Amino acid sequence: MLTFTIDRNNHITALTPTSQAPLNPEATRFNGLQDLGRLAKRWPGPRLVEIWNALPGQKPIKRFTNRKVAVSRIWAVAQSLAPNAGATGLRLVPEQVKASKPTSRIPNPAPARSRGKTGRVLELLQRPGGATLKQLTAATQWQAHSVRGLLSAIVKKKMGLRVESVLRKDGARSYCVKA
Repeated sequence: MLTFTIDRNNHITALTPTSQAPLNPEATRFNGLQDLGRLAKRWPGPRLVEIWNALPGQKPIKRFTNRKVAVSRIWAVAQSLAPNAGATGLRLVPEQVKASKPTSRIPNPAPARSRGKTGRVLELLQRPGGATLKQLTAATQWQAHSVRGLLSAIVKKKMGLRVESVLRKDGARSYCVKA
């Protein structure tokens, strides 16, 4: 019967009964699913995810459905580890690296359309006093939340322009594009 150890760095090692491998004094031993389940009760959920993601050949995940599923899946994979092959190390980088969100200032901003509603909105925003939300909704024939979405998603994020919002003395909010 195999005995397994797990240390505080989430390295799992499989040991045979006759192995003379040096044991890490900080490592915790477990022999079966029930032992692993008892140990896992004290661990936070993210540690179970780290252990899973450190196991070789497993697809990295973000979370488990529940603790019981996590323990049973980790146990199933731990049984396939070769005895005395050494600890399975923590993967520092996932096998498939996801692209992160672009920074706030986009190096290659999307070009502005000269025609269409986006072009009309940009023309209004470049005027000296800017444009109010009422003027922008009248020019595009959109609802107010759609115009605000255009300002946020297209003008700010995609085009990389800086939009300033100013509350005027008459109580209306004015939007303008700053270079």
